[in-house]
Amino acid sequence: MTATQIPDKFHFKIGEVSRILGVKPYVLRFWETEFHISPSKNRSQHRVYKRQEVETFLEIKRLLYEERFTIEGARAKLKEQLKDRQKQLKLDLAENPYKATLRQVRKDLARIKAILK
Repeated sequence: MTATQIPDKFHFKIGEVSRILGVKPYVLRFWETEFHISPSKNRSQHRVYKRQEVETFLEIKRLLYEERFTIEGARAKLKEQLKDRQKQLKLDLAENPYKATLRQVRKDLARIKAILK
């Protein structure tokens, strides 16, 4: 990621994200369509982005503006990064030394639940 600081909060309006990234709001709306990002809407139907979406926008900006990827190339790179993160997550879970203990606790809790019914 870049050195850009994201404020410590969970949701961001489009204007905030625009200022954080230094791009116009229409650029964010374009990236939404090109990279399949679907922000939620608040009560007044304004776009509200989650922190993870802002981080994704930062990576998109880096790929497009600094690395000089095309839109298609940036889309492929993001997909590749997502796969790498998922593989890493699977490895982390597989290497968990407490996995067997957690399974046993889960079984014990299921038995207790059955008794209480």
